[in-house]
Amino acid sequence: MRRKLTSALIKFCSKYVIAVLLSILVLPVNADNTPVKVGVLKFGTVNWELKSMLHGGHDTANGVAVEIVPFASGDATRVALQGGAVDVIVADWLWVSRQRAEGRKVTFVPYSSSVGAVMVAADSPVKSLADLKGKKIGVAGGPLDKSWLLLQGMAKQEHGLDIAAENEIAFGAPPLLAEKTRQGELDAMLNYWHYCARLEADGFKRLVSAEDAAAVLGSTGPVSAIGYVFTDQWAADNPTAAMGFIKASRATKALLGSSDEEWARLGESGAIKDKGAALTTLRDRFREGIPSRPVADEIKDADLLYSVLAELGGPKLVGKSPSMAEGTYWPALLSQ
Repeated sequence: MRRKLTSALIKFCSKYVIAVLLSILVLPVNADNTPVKVGVLKFGTVNWELKSMLHGGHDTANGVAVEIVPFASGDATRVALQGGAVDVIVADWLWVSRQRAEGRKVTFVPYSSSVGAVMVAADSPVKSLADLKGKKIGVAGGPLDKSWLLLQGMAKQEHGLDIAAENEIAFGAPPLLAEKTRQGELDAMLNYWHYCARLEADGFKRLVSAEDAAAVLGSTGPVSAIGYVFTDQWAADNPTAAMGFIKASRATKALLGSSDEEWARLGESGAIKDKGAALTTLRDRFREGIPSRPVADEIKDADLLYSVLAELGGPKLVGKSPSMAEGTYWPALLSQ
């Protein structure tokens, strides 16, 4: 009896070892894929692209293995990048330019030109920026928010109106302002693009967008509000991985730009919590923001807008640099 049990145990162990060895052999080997840690806001919209990228294997198809590293705030992602805890984050080109001017060499790749807009109720008597005079306006992002400054410039240029001084301005967190707008506590609200899209799905109207304001102030086309940001040193040490990540992003955007099924999948998977009309509007507004211009043209307009914003926001916004720092946009993009 003892010999039979021993024989059976040996056979079982042999089969188990063989099964483990076989499972190891058939696992995909990604030795050639460079790990890329991307730091993002835990519930930010950039997660939609990154989760689609991972699901479709666009990262590994381009030689990188992306890891999403969630953070609670934008400041935390910037600290993580500067401390080497992550390789890539999302930020705006104004921040990148200021860092470069102060000696911290980070660089920018356009991600999205989707920008905020002024939203009003469907039955609002406000039909233009001029009609905002004396109204209560909610503004997300604070007094130095780029969209807010551009709208101030547009109002002054087109209507001679100082909307910051001639209105009651309520600065606040984006979700709070969106809710107050729904409740009718604000006459108008400037918020980030995805909050505006959700209000739009609920029947609110877009009065004017930050992109409209940029065009009035001289921009010849959309300029990406945010982009992927990494250090010059990381790109120099990992040039293939840096470009591979950007190619993976472009491939993912191509999918999100054409496939309604992929948006439905993101909704069904829980990556996007919105449903119905809200999901459709978010999809459409996201697609409008996918960069499609030659980078050289975008850089020219970003440089122009930098000058406008430097005048409107002053040193508190741009520091001591009177113009956009050289290398703000990743130079390798110009050869693409």
